[in-house]
Amino acid sequence: MEKMVNVFLMGKKYEVPASVTIMGALEYAGYQLVRGCGCRNGFCGACATIYRIKGERELHACLACQTQVQENMYIATLPFFPLEKQVYDINKIKPTEQIMMQLYPEIYSCIGCNACTKSCTQELNVMQYIAYAQRGEYEKCAEESFDCVMCGVCSSRCPAGISHPQVALLARRLTGKYIAPKAEHLEHRVEEIQNGEFNALIESLMQKPIEELKELYNNRDIEK
Repeated sequence: MEKMVNVFLMGKKYEVPASVTIMGALEYAGYQLVRGCGCRNGFCGACATIYRIKGERELHACLACQTQVQENMYIATLPFFPLEKQVYDINKIKPTEQIMMQLYPEIYSCIGCNACTKSCTQELNVMQYIAYAQRGEYEKCAEESFDCVMCGVCSSRCPAGISHPQVALLARRLTGKYIAPKAEHLEHRVEEIQNGEFNALIESLMQKPIEELKELYNNRDIEK
């Protein structure tokens, strides 16, 4: 028989298989997930969740689709994690140090506690890319934050109230708009796709099993 563990979902006790993730436990217990879930594989960041283990004082933040249940795990979901998104027109701003100070001044209140990096579900060096943003080094910030999934877990642990994913997103947008060299071949490829020249290839990719797609992705040629 499969090993079972006791978990508490929104305060109610359930017995679930020890091998499942928090998301799997929610469904096993009968919850219908209508929001707070997306890709189910740990890359969209929609299922940010908090939990505590009985007998421990520390509150943990995680992605529910990645994190395996533990005995006496107390679990709660939030409708959203704290992120402050400023409104701006990318065509009207420039990659200056002042623009970050204007839109996200809280980054200059960073105390260097590194809680953001320690909590990152993608194991990114979050504090480092915030340091790049502080100095106006947007290309470095964009590179360091490239794999961010915008889950907001880092911000939930920040005593300075920094919206790290939004800062990183602004840096990537500034880099793409003003700093990175124009990719004419990419524009040409997009035009080819819009003209239907890759319909057959796209259709064949859609029919491939997930493991084969992962293999193709992991072994793709990456442009320097």
